[in-house]
Amino acid sequence: MADRRLQVFHTVARMLSFTKAAETLHMTQPAVTFQIRQLEEYFNTRLFDRTHNRISLTATGERVFEYADRIISLYAEMDSKVREITGDVSGILIIGASTTIAEYVLPSLLGQFKAQNPNINIRLKISNSIGIVHMVEDNSADVGIVESPITNKNLAVEVCWHDKLVFICPPEHPLAKKSAVTVQDIAGLPFVVREEGSGTREFIYEYLAKQNMQLHDLNINLEVGNPEAVKSAVEAGLGVSIVSQATIVKELKLGTLAARPLDPPLERPFSIVYQRQKFRLHAMSEFMKFAHAHCEERASQHKK
Repeated sequence: MADRRLQVFHTVARMLSFTKAAETLHMTQPAVTFQIRQLEEYFNTRLFDRTHNRISLTATGERVFEYADRIISLYAEMDSKVREITGDVSGILIIGASTTIAEYVLPSLLGQFKAQNPNINIRLKISNSIGIVHMVEDNSADVGIVESPITNKNLAVEVCWHDKLVFICPPEHPLAKKSAVTVQDIAGLPFVVREEGSGTREFIYEYLAKQNMQLHDLNINLEVGNPEAVKSAVEAGLGVSIVSQATIVKELKLGTLAARPLDPPLERPFSIVYQRQKFRLHAMSEFMKFAHAHCEERASQHKK
């Protein structure tokens, strides 16, 4: 219902990129450019400065953005309130999730949520934890689920459940016979690690620091960008690693990897993150209620 030109402008202004805005809006870049040109013709002034493949808001553009932000927020609030009154649970919910959570935890969770709310369309965006936090900060995701600490005080963080990390190696590796593995056991061994910005890497770093070790004390043999690559590298004999227990269910059943608990144990929180001041759309409110119920159930199982 809100003016399409204003929606497109608002997205471009937030991201300061026609390309990223086109991807977010599921439009072609020429279509985005056309909408911006129409708005500029309507106001008879430039809204963006374009120099050296970079764009920035003009003074007028900044003023239009202020009003556009308020208009779109009010529209979203109106839409949500009307749906609450009519009992219509529908709309679009954009969820950002870090790689481990998106691939191994969310599928069953979202399956249950969709079964209860078939008219809510979910768009899932996957990145590492830092990337997801940025998405929530710039409103390209309504809510994020991450596995690393959040320092932005403008974001609300709710710990949902805890994830256990374990040591993995090929089944024939000498450490596969140990009941538990320490950081001293790992020191010097070829190690496969996640990329910078990964929540898993951050927690491994903190864990090592508590044991008076640093990440550079490990013999890092390979750095990769997702859990599947970590597992494949370890299966191929390129090193050992530490991963979420949730990611290796299939490999343990097939016997292609061995997993051993760490001593001392290593657990991390999976947290839901969202903007404190942002008005919650009805779809987001329903997801938050569902997520809280799910988290309480997981917590009760964890205590048993």
